[in-house]
Amino acid sequence: MVLALVAIALIVMPLIELYVIIEVGSAIGAWNTIGILILVALVGVWLTKHEGFYVLRRMRQQIDAGNMPTDELIDGSLILLGGLLLILPGFISDAFGLVVLFPPTRALIRNVVKRRVRITTIRRYNGRPYDDGPGGPASGPPVIDV
Repeated sequence: MVLALVAIALIVMPLIELYVIIEVGSAIGAWNTIGILILVALVGVWLTKHEGFYVLRRMRQQIDAGNMPTDELIDGSLILLGGLLLILPGFISDAFGLVVLFPPTRALIRNVVKRRVRITTIRRYNGRPYDDGPGGPASGPPVIDV
């Protein structure tokens, strides 16, 4: 199922991006379109670097305080994804990349990722679900997720 979705995305998304680039190019001209795509890629590299260093600083603060930098690790992954989307040529990927790099929307995406990860970390032991939630460790052997 997931593989089929990835295959469809790898085939359909470039075609949609190409269509949008051609439409924008016919509206404002080919050179202007190329210039906008290059400018957005350069701004994307700068913005990714800026946000990445900010998250790295927050990560160091969390580690120095003796805390696990969970939010910062997720933010770092999202910033990497957003930067990649901004560097790839295309207006749709640029829009998604900006949404991922913009801190308020990144926080929303981070919360969704945390909920999804939380659901997948519930483990089973002797047929009974258990987890190491906020109430403390549950009974059962220690489990290390990799």
